[in-house]
Amino acid sequence: METANTPERKKVIFSAIQPSGTITLGNYVGALRNWVGLQDDYDCIFALADLHTITVRQDPAKFRKNALEAYALLLACGIDLDKSLFFIQSHVHTHAELAWLLNCYTQFGELSRMTQFKDKSQKHADNVNVGLFAYPSLMAADILAYQADMVPVGLDQKQHLELTRNIAERFNGIYGQTFKVPDPYIPKVGAKIMSLQDPTRKMSKSDENVNSYVALLDKPDDIMRKFKRAITDSDAQVRYGEGKDGINNLMGIYSVMTGKTNEEIEREFDGKGYGDFKLAVGEAVVDHLRPIQEEFTRLIGDKAYLEQCYTKSAETALRISQRTLDKAMKKVGFVKRAF
Repeated sequence: METANTPERKKVIFSAIQPSGTITLGNYVGALRNWVGLQDDYDCIFALADLHTITVRQDPAKFRKNALEAYALLLACGIDLDKSLFFIQSHVHTHAELAWLLNCYTQFGELSRMTQFKDKSQKHADNVNVGLFAYPSLMAADILAYQADMVPVGLDQKQHLELTRNIAERFNGIYGQTFKVPDPYIPKVGAKIMSLQDPTRKMSKSDENVNSYVALLDKPDDIMRKFKRAITDSDAQVRYGEGKDGINNLMGIYSVMTGKTNEEIEREFDGKGYGDFKLAVGEAVVDHLRPIQEEFTRLIGDKAYLEQCYTKSAETALRISQRTLDKAMKKVGFVKRAF
């Protein structure tokens, strides 16, 4: 029972990101920056979702390198291990065990309706594997294992969270209250970072044109070059408006980097051309990313410290998730193990 002196329990937020390669400015603005901002108000549990990554074939050495670099980069972005858990998914075996259990409470028809499965099946037609089909059940296990209250979701993950809720409600309906049914956490509307070469499409690391995205670890010269080549329009006025997708995108990026409103940006560049503006946006991004890149370099150079970080978080995550797994297995009727 809470008293006047008892602090209210913080709600639990779970979120994960795949270590499948380049982390872009779009990933940072759309997700990672929000993760960092959640840490003071919520009990945050973050995971590097490497089990999800192998639904597509990976080169082992590159896969391992990507995972370590992604872990170091997210720490450099501001994930604070004194406030949050941040572990590598494959180090916590309860995720895979609970996923199998939940597979048996997930309907074939539900999985076959997942739009991401349809999209990825077409993209990787030579490797339409069971993991690709069933990975929403693993995603449900990721979330439900920690009795998460909320999950930050974008439009592309909304369908998967709905499935997670359906699975939890189905299991609870059969066996009684076992899993907390998570709600979506809708972040405050912020800038959606679009491609620098096609500002009608979201910035994506899978884009074949490297000039379309800025990677968090891009060198300053490369960042400046990409912004100088960014697609704009023929209006030549720095103002936000309809039909000005390229400038709208650059203004959104500049706003995030500097904290300035569109009105302030328009005043700052009144009478100046797009060349000046692109230069300013590039410099703002370089300045913002510099401390992140410096911290990444320090962290990736200390593999022993990184191992200490992800091991400690994984040990805590295992203790929390094991309680949920044990409870679910008992409800189903498995014989309790004696070790």
